[in-house]
Amino acid sequence: MTESGVLRVIDETSAYWRVVFDSPPFNIVDATMFESLQEVLARMDASPKLRVVVFESANPEFYLSHFDLTGKTGNITTAVGPSGFPILMDTFVRLTKSPVVSIAKIRGCVRGVSSEFVLACDMRFASRENLRLGHPERLPQLVGRGRALEIVLGANDFDGDTAARYGYVNRALLDAELDGFVDVLARRIASFDRRAIAAAKNLINQVSLPSADRLLDALNSFQTALTWPEARQRIQALLKYGLQREVDFENRWPAVLGTLLET
Repeated sequence: MTESGVLRVIDETSAYWRVVFDSPPFNIVDATMFESLQEVLARMDASPKLRVVVFESANPEFYLSHFDLTGKTGNITTAVGPSGFPILMDTFVRLTKSPVVSIAKIRGCVRGVSSEFVLACDMRFASRENLRLGHPERLPQLVGRGRALEIVLGANDFDGDTAARYGYVNRALLDAELDGFVDVLARRIASFDRRAIAAAKNLINQVSLPSADRLLDALNSFQTALTWPEARQRIQALLKYGLQREVDFENRWPAVLGTLLET
């Protein structure tokens, strides 16, 4: 096992790694998280025997949370990564285009930019009893226009069964079965030839992925939205009521968004 910042990399075999998010108390996504992901991507690129990586969390309540709204995001939206795009988007683009298969094994909350991360993974498997999945940005190619609008404009969490029915995750499994299912699948993929895996991913990517330019448009739109006075007002209200400080509020804040400014 090795450490990469707020991530732990567990080599199950030379062909199969588990990467564990471990940044208590909430696995908030900040500059350190992206630095750690960039380190892991570099290691993946330098590991020719690697076939599959499973991303999971040490915290069963929070797989990954949202952006750090206190300003600890550094230069991830301005500094350029190896793909030629800003670090934030570079991380997602490189993960998607990697010859290594990526699987998100999800328990707990996944919201905002963290949802972008699991969507960049090749597959997503979630706990049926323990999933709160929320996404404020893009989804149409995955779930369709109507459901994407429901998810984006409703700005609320979705449980495992609904997420699976919508196509947001591959499957929602009983929590007691999740680890075993993903491990068996990962080991099966790890037994196949790397060249065949890379070729299959490349063909599917060609017909299913939005272009990198469209992803950049989404990032720019998100950055612009954060400067709007009404967005800043809502963010300050969330922080005041306990976002990133209180476990109970961090768990339930999407449910109060509709009445947040009234209270």
